[in-house]
Amino acid sequence: METVNRPNEWKIEQGLAGAELPFLDQTGRDTVAIPPQKWVGFWKDEEAIKAFGDPKQLFARELEGWKGYVEWEKYPEKKAIAHKILTSQSFPPHPEYQMSPIPDTNPVLDGYRWKLWHQALGGELDSVPDDSWAMVLKEKHPEMLHLLQFPYNGEPPKRLVTSKPVTPNPLHFVRNHGGIPIIDKDKFSMTLDGLVADPKVYSLDDLMDESKFPRMEKVVTMQCSGTRRIEQICLYPGQGDELPQAPWAEGAIGTAKYVGVSLKKVIKDCGGLINGAKHLELYGAETYFKADQVMNYLVSVPWSKVKANEVMLVWEMNGEPLPKIHGYPLRVVVLGYIGARSVKWLYRIKAIETPSLAPVQSKEYLYFNQQVGKHNQRPTDGIQIQEMPVSSAIMSPWTKQVVIHNGSIRCKGWAYSGGGRWPERVELSADGGFSWYSVPNENLSKKGKWTWRTWEYDLPCDVEGWIEIVCRCWDNSLNTQPLAVRAAWNWGLHVTSSAHRISVYSINKSRDLTKQRFEKFDHLGIPLAPITQPEEFQTQSWEEYEKFWKEHDPRDVDE
Repeated sequence: METVNRPNEWKIEQGLAGAELPFLDQTGRDTVAIPPQKWVGFWKDEEAIKAFGDPKQLFARELEGWKGYVEWEKYPEKKAIAHKILTSQSFPPHPEYQMSPIPDTNPVLDGYRWKLWHQALGGELDSVPDDSWAMVLKEKHPEMLHLLQFPYNGEPPKRLVTSKPVTPNPLHFVRNHGGIPIIDKDKFSMTLDGLVADPKVYSLDDLMDESKFPRMEKVVTMQCSGTRRIEQICLYPGQGDELPQAPWAEGAIGTAKYVGVSLKKVIKDCGGLINGAKHLELYGAETYFKADQVMNYLVSVPWSKVKANEVMLVWEMNGEPLPKIHGYPLRVVVLGYIGARSVKWLYRIKAIETPSLAPVQSKEYLYFNQQVGKHNQRPTDGIQIQEMPVSSAIMSPWTKQVVIHNGSIRCKGWAYSGGGRWPERVELSADGGFSWYSVPNENLSKKGKWTWRTWEYDLPCDVEGWIEIVCRCWDNSLNTQPLAVRAAWNWGLHVTSSAHRISVYSINKSRDLTKQRFEKFDHLGIPLAPITQPEEFQTQSWEEYEKFWKEHDPRDVDE
């Protein structure tokens, strides 16, 4: 018989391979199935690309001692050539990881397209992917979870996220938008120009001169707006670009002690702002690709934030020079804002009148209404994300884990609020959010204006079977978290600020029957794990079964 079923038909019908489901067009009288588009494969216009010239000359190293850096913003003609080269050939589509199984690999995603883009332009960019991965292996903890190999995105495993209130450098999460430029300190300079009275160029030694700029030292929690994105993806997939929307879990947050200077002091050294400047545009030395365009990494922060001494230029992280992967020799740290504003490998600051029009500021990191998606989104419909809202997460136990306990489940996690607010109370629930227990103050780490609080608590739990443990935080302004992921969902999958929920299978060994059953498992040498595997012994003898029904009414009743 002729059949139209695919081998994975059951999975497709059950939504387990949703990317293969056809669209149903019901705008007409008859429903029309529109199949997903298939990639046509590689093509390349070799002659057109060759006509642009030698990549080693077109995209040569900009400065001595700045490996991997190409200046794009000063040379629109160079950007135009790069655009023509990228559009003169094809590249593979985005990998599908939201409506299909996520790979069982580490790195989870490869960043294959980003590597091909660098190779397509060549010149100074050719070795950047390999150099960047070598830096990851050198500077990061060997057990980091690599969500995206290039540009590198990685977080520590859950057991190490809150192992210390201050995150060791090798375990601090990394969210890069491009390759890692390798810059010699002695060759480094940073320009402050635009709408300032007296534009200047600074060496790192100039900025470190305490006779000119007083030192600023802060312990700061930095959080990616994608933290806990996997919860949104698992319920309602959204924008599927593997770089802006990497499948982060709860580890895209970290706390470190930074040393540097206030940007406000440096602007004062340049004579202050002039001619209506109200924003500071920050330039990062990495190369960033977006929609066949190439650029340096640019975002902006408002002058009001800088004026409050809440924007730092830093060169030290946890008592050491900035790791190269975290922006050596100089980066920005914006207190209480999303990590995307804390530009790494800073080489220029430009005073401007309005927020930056660069894509990262104007077209990304936007919080959309829930009815906005691929078919109707406009950047102006989104709210630019700056301060992070209150959030929290459970680091132990893990969702779908079986916990054997004696009436309480030992839980561990973090809580954070941006904008200079701080966690005032952390609460846990073992019944899905119906009743709440407050974590005692002595079980929370020290309170700080710009930092998270780590916590531990033995959560009372009398019941057995599947339970839902929920965590929520209240900050000092009495802001708290919405209780459902749906309330936080948005097309860009940013800011999963809903209460963190995990499903755990509870086994309460303080109950007599459970204790006796454990003894029998141990006596017979039968493993309990996995919990879904049927037991291989009788849980009740026939004598016990018959005795029960002699002492109790049968299942049915007499008339």
